[in-house]
Amino acid sequence: MKTFLLLVLLLTLSPPSQDTQLSGDSSPMTVVTFKWSRSKRSVEKQDTSVTPPQQAMIPQNKNFARNARVNDPAGVRDPNADTLDGRRDALEKSVQESRAPQAKSLEGFLYKVKLQNSSSKVIEIVFWEYQFIDSKDANLVTRRQFLCGVNVGPAKNKDLEGFSLAGPSDVISVGALGNKPEQALQEKVIVNRVEFDDGSIWQRKGWNFHEVKLTYDRVLKEPWSPGMCKPL
Repeated sequence: MKTFLLLVLLLTLSPPSQDTQLSGDSSPMTVVTFKWSRSKRSVEKQDTSVTPPQQAMIPQNKNFARNARVNDPAGVRDPNADTLDGRRDALEKSVQESRAPQAKSLEGFLYKVKLQNSSSKVIEIVFWEYQFIDSKDANLVTRRQFLCGVNVGPAKNKDLEGFSLAGPSDVISVGALGNKPEQALQEKVIVNRVEFDDGSIWQRKGWNFHEVKLTYDRVLKEPWSPGMCKPL
């Protein structure tokens, strides 16, 4: 079932057709709530386990001796560790572990939004952005854009979250520097594009898909799962 859902997601995330009719009327998704916070994401360490070689036929591995070792107290050394194969296995495992990248935490930011499907159709894909607007200069806007694979029925809500290494603001005007951090920036969430299960598309007027074309192509090559959001 998971494989089928992933296949559907990848098919719906194919590059948009130029022949698809786009609409710029009111958004079919309503923003209910939104917020952001600092966050950490751990990068999983690669599996460096080594398949142990077939145990050498030493006296301790014969049936009677092997069965007797089941009752050995904890801490008794495995006789296979002293064989040529055992020593080779331990050395190979040590080398691979030393070369493998260590697990680490990424410092970043988590952007959350709750959206409601206000249309009469099922929504499969949504492009949205979290905006930070300078309180002293409305022309200074920082945008954190995300692409999400969703399945939201009519009148249903959907909680989405996107993780990004980029923070709330790239630039703050000199006039806003004297304000408290919570007053220096105004925040809002905008839905840029919605793709329905019948193949139709709604897109906000003024938003250009080609602005995110390069990052869009990149994220399509990354692992996906239903309900996941990727930064653009």
